[in-house]
Amino acid sequence: MASLGREPTVLLCRSAWAGSQRYGAAVWSGDVQATWESFNAQVRAGLSVSLSGMPWWTTDIGGFHGGDPDDPAYRELLVRWFQFGAFCPLFRLHGDRDPRMPTGPTMTGGPNEVWSYGDEAYAVLVRYLRLRERLRPYLQEQMSAASKTGVPPVRSLFVDFPDDARTWDVDDAFLFGPDVLVAPVLAPGRVERSVYLPAGARWVHTETGEAYDGGSEPTVPAPLASIPVFVREGAPVAEAFREDGRG
Repeated sequence: MASLGREPTVLLCRSAWAGSQRYGAAVWSGDVQATWESFNAQVRAGLSVSLSGMPWWTTDIGGFHGGDPDDPAYRELLVRWFQFGAFCPLFRLHGDRDPRMPTGPTMTGGPNEVWSYGDEAYAVLVRYLRLRERLRPYLQEQMSAASKTGVPPVRSLFVDFPDDARTWDVDDAFLFGPDVLVAPVLAPGRVERSVYLPAGARWVHTETGEAYDGGSEPTVPAPLASIPVFVREGAPVAEAFREDGRG
């Protein structure tokens, strides 16, 4: 765009093709359902899109079709999806919430702000909004690297650890840049989950500060307030996970 004398732009597209990123195209996964099954599919879809060479990708956090903000079961899904979304290249809350409204000029799509889901959910969502803001410089570094090398900011574990055979089978966790490993909670009622940590590095759990050898698969806490996230030992991005104002 700069060569044409125009300002850089981003186009949020429902569909794109290999090479579309050169035109500022970002892809979202479409008007998906507000279900756990759909949420699970988004994680795999994002990894597939990234491996196809599209570094800018996102979903409708919480799903687009359905979801009652007053339903505790849906609030849990929304929180877990939001936590995942905080580590996507583009971070956006969007959807047509229940109760559905007639299509027309006054249509609002129902309540869908971070304060629409009750006090417990609000506290978690704000926590991840603040974390995302602290991660902004790191993400900008990854997007700059993607523009030069083609390596997307969100990628499968085997991209960075191809010699670790187990990483090729992991499709429910991912790397956010080279130094952050994210393991979303993909089912209701879970308060812990196991996470495979690639061999070749040591990994620090951002909630507990405990370090683990790569090649291990610890089971770590995953209360509603957090999902398992690990940082490579010694990586500067660890400071972003401090909540005392210094990160």
